[in-house]
Amino acid sequence: MVSIMFLAVDTGNTDTVFGLHDGERWQHVWRTRSLPDQPAAHYESRLRLWFLEAGLSIDHVGRSVLSSVVPGLTPVLRDMLTELFGQEPVVLGPAIYPQLPLEILRPYEIGTDLVANALAAYTSYEQNCLIVDFGTALTFTTVSKTGRILGVAIAPGLKTAIRALFSNTAQLPEVPIELPDSALGLNTTHAIQAGVVMGYEGLVRSLIARIRTELGGDCLVVATGGLASAIPTLHAGFTDVRPLLTLDGIRIVGQYVTVSRTN
Repeated sequence: MVSIMFLAVDTGNTDTVFGLHDGERWQHVWRTRSLPDQPAAHYESRLRLWFLEAGLSIDHVGRSVLSSVVPGLTPVLRDMLTELFGQEPVVLGPAIYPQLPLEILRPYEIGTDLVANALAAYTSYEQNCLIVDFGTALTFTTVSKTGRILGVAIAPGLKTAIRALFSNTAQLPEVPIELPDSALGLNTTHAIQAGVVMGYEGLVRSLIARIRTELGGDCLVVATGGLASAIPTLHAGFTDVRPLLTLDGIRIVGQYVTVSRTN
């Protein structure tokens, strides 16, 4: 007998991530570019191909939840998931927030990915948590041990900062996100890495320290996002590094909110 699986969809400004969970663990995680100008068929064909390569049937999916911070893609992916699985997905947003065990500050302003992060951290630790998400934006979301989202700090992400520098200067190249051996900047690549990557190391440490001070020192720090491992010297300051924290939060949303099949 084939177990019914859960599909989480996390649409960010750079990538859309599809995670397939079997009730115990993430069996598959697939990533594709977020392209608002592409029709639903583009994403459906990618998903069908991934299922085929994994030896899975579309019928294996019993529930899906969509988190999207790209307004132009939200209806495209919602309609695609409804048509493909015969069930409208739960769409994470203010309409369903009252069903979640969170008190959400300014629900119409906060990104749904940050709500998912907060939900996963609160559910996992039940302590004051600071979630540092290394994505297109570098975000710091603080959730209390009672489930109240206390606030969010936002900075440009590492790739965003390097690309902005590369795009707006005539002679500076785009460089890999790596810590250089020296802060002096011995060549052009190392100069950018010292300024941006080492600079972000200081930014992250400073904000963590300030937020902890405001909370009286009582705060776990959890790192997530595609670049969570990009600055290894920060890891000693993290309680945990969970690259799939956002998907975990989206999955937990599915435990609180259900929808009925459309056919």
